[in-house]
Amino acid sequence: MYQGSCLCGGVQLSISGKISDIIHCHCSLCRKSTGSAFATNGFVNLEDFTITQGQDLLNSFELRSGRKRYFCRHCASPVYSSNAADPARIRLRLGILDSDITERPISHNFMTSKANWDSLEIDLPQYEAHEPGRK
Repeated sequence: MYQGSCLCGGVQLSISGKISDIIHCHCSLCRKSTGSAFATNGFVNLEDFTITQGQDLLNSFELRSGRKRYFCRHCASPVYSSNAADPARIRLRLGILDSDITERPISHNFMTSKANWDSLEIDLPQYEAHEPGRK
């Protein structure tokens, strides 16, 4: 079982099944909704997904008819999205998870739409905390 929560902790969730088809999406919509280079999403069967706390804190935004993106109305953390054409599954934003998962991403998608400053090939330094010299 996996556990997750939003940034403020008001929304908490659990997943009792597998997460499938995990992808890193670089499309402009995912970049805008996450504020980063890409969103990592995976599918979860709706029957395996439970909001254990904070259902009343969820709000949604419908950019396209039948497709809703759910987020915490306090901290704006993206939680999941639903698609009326695929009602048995939700698409989870994996950054919401507190648990380690066993499944792994299968692809980077919409690479022609990726941010021009994002390069997967660049070998950048890695640090355990902030970069040296940051105040």
